[in-house]
Amino acid sequence: MILTLKSWTPALKLVFITAICMAFSAVQANAQSLLRDTEIEETLREFTDPILRAGGLSPASVDIYLVNDPSLNAFVTRGQNIFLHSGLILEADTPNQLKGVIAHETGHITGGHIVRSDYGNRSAYGSMLIAAGIGLAAILAGEGEAGALVLGGSQQFGVLEALSYSRVNESAADQYAAEYMERTGQSGVGLIEFFEKFRAQEVLSQARRYPYFRGHPLSSDRIDALRERVRDSEHGDVKDTPEEIHKHAMMQAKLRGFLNGPAEVYSRFPLSDQSKPARYARAVANFKQADLRNAIKEIDSLIEDEPQNPYFHELKAQILYESGQGIDAIEPSRRALELKPDSPLLEIALAQATLQTRDPGDYEKAVKLLKSALQSEPSNSYGWYLLADVYERKGETALAQYATAERFYAIGDIDSARSFAQRAQEELPRSLPQWRRASDIIVVSETQLVGKKRRRGPKPLASFTSR
Repeated sequence: MILTLKSWTPALKLVFITAICMAFSAVQANAQSLLRDTEIEETLREFTDPILRAGGLSPASVDIYLVNDPSLNAFVTRGQNIFLHSGLILEADTPNQLKGVIAHETGHITGGHIVRSDYGNRSAYGSMLIAAGIGLAAILAGEGEAGALVLGGSQQFGVLEALSYSRVNESAADQYAAEYMERTGQSGVGLIEFFEKFRAQEVLSQARRYPYFRGHPLSSDRIDALRERVRDSEHGDVKDTPEEIHKHAMMQAKLRGFLNGPAEVYSRFPLSDQSKPARYARAVANFKQADLRNAIKEIDSLIEDEPQNPYFHELKAQILYESGQGIDAIEPSRRALELKPDSPLLEIALAQATLQTRDPGDYEKAVKLLKSALQSEPSNSYGWYLLADVYERKGETALAQYATAERFYAIGDIDSARSFAQRAQEELPRSLPQWRRASDIIVVSETQLVGKKRRRGPKPLASFTSR
């Protein structure tokens, strides 16, 4: 589930991905995936963007990534990227607590703490570069499974050590957080509550602490200083709105439904609980249990309550599609996109369902949807995969080869990207933008391959022995 780094040019993305893949191709780790979900991304953006603006940052220049990891952690990397573990979101009791942590991480960005840590611990920072580099390569690929080694390999790569700020920086980030919450007319109490909730972490050994508190050392003095700052705030008593509380609960329910076992979901959300979050979580749990009838029953009840909610229709479409009823998924997918126009993930979902008809009359509809999605997310490799598939079905082999080149380009497979781009160029008219784009891929790929050979040095002369 990845937002692209919109400020990077395609060529720069490929250079970055290639460099990382070349340098660390031998690295192995248990990968954690990045989660993509339009609803959750939208909620996180609504919570985060006002805080970013309060810190003088442009929301468009800060990317937020949701990591599929049950541990409690959040961190930032160079390039103004905020990573939030799913475990952190599930542990936050209120939106205000989650916003407090986000404001704290924003404070690390605006305070330049990542840059300063470079001078204090170059060895640790080197580990962080390895980890963050590989992680961002996966992100730019458009899918978490493509190579998000950093996200599950924090222990292997030393991410936590690299992001282990000094107590001075932690206190500064606390004060920034309180200031940003104040500027947005919100209370800073949530961050205090979050720290108090895990205050026992202070007395635990480093190995036993949650990842967040290994990288963000907690102390009573910090909490006391933050409490004093918030006490003087004119917005200290401001509470989360009912709408924010509901969105937070729905986000948590959706995550629990997908990430926790069905038995755990049913225990937390028994049938006696008919709240919307409970039905949302049970719909997903039933789907995971292959109980299609009850999954659809739960989601239909939510659609009946909120027919204008695009995400209920989206979930119904996903349940149907992944249960082998792709054609039945078309209508809820279409409805979701009508209610949430221009959403890349929803466009890809509808294209995917539309292709299940295998009706040539639907192929152009799928192409139009995929082109629109890829215009917004040009590094979404799955989108390119589907586009190549539909072009092949239409008999447009050259365009299918071009789309395949883009797919490999997105995941950093330079050899394959160049190969397919060359094949596409041989057959595409030079007047088409795809021909020019294929040419760009070839040039950048060849440049990277030449650089790779130079770093390896000249081959030794072959030796001959008599037999």
